Amino acid sequence: MKRKVVVVGSSNTDMVARVPRIPTTGETVMGSEFMVFHGGKGANQAVAAARAGGAVTFIACVGDDQFAVESLENYNKDSIDTSCIKTQQGKHSGMALIFVSDAGENCIAVTPGANNSLLADDIYRNSHVLKDASIVLLQLEIPMETVEATIKVASSHKVPVILNPAPAAKIDDGLYPHISVLTPNETEAAYLTSRKEFSEGDFPVMAKELFERGVEHVIITLGSKGVYLKNRDFEGIISGYKVKPVDPTAAGDVFNGSLAVAIAQKKNLHDAIDYAQKAAAISVTRMGAQPSAPGVKEIESHVF
Repeated sequence: MKRKVVVVGSSNTDMVARVPRIPTTGETVMGSEFMVFHGGKGANQAVAAARAGGAVTFIACVGDDQFAVESLENYNKDSIDTSCIKTQQGKHSGMALIFVSDAGENCIAVTPGANNSLLADDIYRNSHVLKDASIVLLQLEIPMETVEATIKVASSHKVPVILNPAPAAKIDDGLYPHISVLTPNETEAAYLTSRKEFSEGDFPVMAKELFERGVEHVIITLGSKGVYLKNRDFEGIISGYKVKPVDPTAAGDVFNGSLAVAIAQKKNLHDAIDYAQKAAAISVTRMGAQPSAPGVKEIESHVF
């Protein structure tokens, strides 16, 4: 039986240009390819979770444009419950402009559009959906008041919450004790712990600081190096999988979506992290955000 995963977050359309290198300020670089994909951290994680084996409900907000129509059609293809997706009249759907270099690096600019109209009231109106979830997953591409409302509602019903604090933003100290799993990358962990610079030696210190704020499990994602896990029982790096990167755009989203499913399925946390790292490693070998997310059978059978 599939476990119910509720994802609260952003829905975007990604416009991607493949370039030989990321342009510097004032520079024009001739690209070799242009592609349009469905994206947004929330949507990416919802699709990744659905393909990884979760029964996913997505709470989001889209505009009244063709991009929204196409996004909803896309979510339905992955059997995602879209009944809680709001349409905001007079707003454009979220958009992301992405450069991907031949070396596999990327640079992203996001215009939130309708994502900013996903409000705390929308969360309270759908509180019954959160109450019935096995796990709730969210990010920071929606208003912070909406993030806070989601965490508080889920916590009040004793539903575990995974917060992927991306893009990095300050989080009220009172929210940390209500977060079951916090999944920043290196840069986001540094931001949350007020560091302008960091090195590998800072991972244990940053993880400890975040853990001591009340988070049950702190997972700092380190790309191909794996993750740094800090909880009551373990502290250290869990190795990842090395692959030749093609497009890392949604690797973190695939990790989080797959992790949510594995935790909802009551997997041991180390096994859940391994499952999520396999999914993320597969995703970076493909172009696009949502198109790169693998399915259950591929995650379980892929040989690295």
